[in-house]
Amino acid sequence: MLLAFLKLVRAPNLLMILFTQVLIKYALFNSFGISITLSGLGFSLLVLATICIAAAGNIINDIYDLETDRINKPEKVLIGTKISINTANTLYIVLSIVGVGSGFYLSNVIGKPGFSAIFIIISALLYLYATYLKYIMVVGNLVISALVAFSIIIVGLYDLLPAITAENQQTQSTIFSIILDYALFAFLLNWLREMVKDQEDIKGDYKAGRNTLPVAIGSKRANLAIFLVGLLPLAAIIYYLYNYLFENLWAVLYALIFIVAPLLYFLINIWTAETKKDYYKLSSLLKIIMLLGIVSLGLYKFILL
Repeated sequence: MLLAFLKLVRAPNLLMILFTQVLIKYALFNSFGISITLSGLGFSLLVLATICIAAAGNIINDIYDLETDRINKPEKVLIGTKISINTANTLYIVLSIVGVGSGFYLSNVIGKPGFSAIFIIISALLYLYATYLKYIMVVGNLVISALVAFSIIIVGLYDLLPAITAENQQTQSTIFSIILDYALFAFLLNWLREMVKDQEDIKGDYKAGRNTLPVAIGSKRANLAIFLVGLLPLAAIIYYLYNYLFENLWAVLYALIFIVAPLLYFLINIWTAETKKDYYKLSSLLKIIMLLGIVSLGLYKFILL
């Protein structure tokens, strides 16, 4: 039962959120001694709120995806087999309440009660995505990608923003701009991955009446669209290297080997991708690239000093 629950909430994805937020807090913020707001307990509450809401979003998405999942990946369907629909709904409600409640409490602790609306809006958007938005071509992919990016930005909002003063504004802004850069990169990579997953699930989506990009324009044209979108993170990385990191050899080498090269490999292979297996491999590659990008957060202490 525990293993089924961990699979249902996508434990590896939640661990990636945890890993990202911990790196931002302890590898980026603390390394530079900048002014912060959250104590260890406060940061734990932020992580708890984020992970609970993300887990709830995964559950509600699976509940409404039962029909397509039975076609696309019947061997991985958990709801109705290992976990009842009633249990899944209960877990969704409990995790949503814990997530929103933790966010509400934390917002009041840091003196920003209005921030509690952030968690309510995110929870509502995840529900809308599962029930409605994912059926709208492109829109669903953009919304879920924006929410992934926001899991990075939210650390800056809660830890940096309340601690800004006239004296430290420039330093705080510099660090926050780094967070925004990573959020943009995460948004673009996740958008790519969502499009690739739509290719992987085209059969079930078509039968379920979901108007995804591959269903609407066909796999070949969708591959072209994915290729064009894939040029965006590649261009962003090259621009970032040229303007900010070109003087640091190790930073450039890391980016070229672990980010640029895999992205080029992805762009080359998306042209010939046809089978479910092809798209699964490319989706996994994008996840690895995102992880390697996140790991680079731990290198900024050495890059900027």
